[in-house]
Amino acid sequence: MADTQQATHPHTANDAHGHGEHAHASFAHPMAPRMLIGVFAALIALTIITVVAAGFPLGEWEIVVSLTIATIKASLVVLFFMHVWYDKPFNALIFVSSLAFVALFLGITLIDSREYQPDIDERAIEQVGTTEVPAPAQ
Repeated sequence: MADTQQATHPHTANDAHGHGEHAHASFAHPMAPRMLIGVFAALIALTIITVVAAGFPLGEWEIVVSLTIATIKASLVVLFFMHVWYDKPFNALIFVSSLAFVALFLGITLIDSREYQPDIDERAIEQVGTTEVPAPAQ
C-alpha cells in the first residue's frame, strides 16, 4: 500500500489567495467614497447614453455601440465593485479581455444573422400565405 501524506502548504487559512502580497482579514479594499460615487456616476451616464442611443437609427452601428457601452459598464463593475482593480493586474487583464471577447462574439453573431434576415422574412410570408385558418364553428 502506498504511503499517503497530506500536502503541506506554506500558507495559513488567513492568507490571501490570488491577491498579490497583501492579506486582508476584515475589510477587503476600502475605497474612497469619491471613487465609488465617480464609478456610480459613470454607470448612470452610460445608462443614459444607452437609452438615448436606442432612440437614434444607427443602422449597422447599433450593435457595435450597444455592446461597447455594455462592455464598458461591465468592466467598471468588475474592476471597482468586485475589487479586481486591486488584485493582480493579470487577473484584471484576463477578466476585461473576457468581457471584450464575449461582446465581440455576440456582435459577430448578431451581424451575421442580418445576412439571413431576408430569407427568414420570405419564408415567414410563404408560411402565412399557405396556412389555412379553420372556419369558425356555427
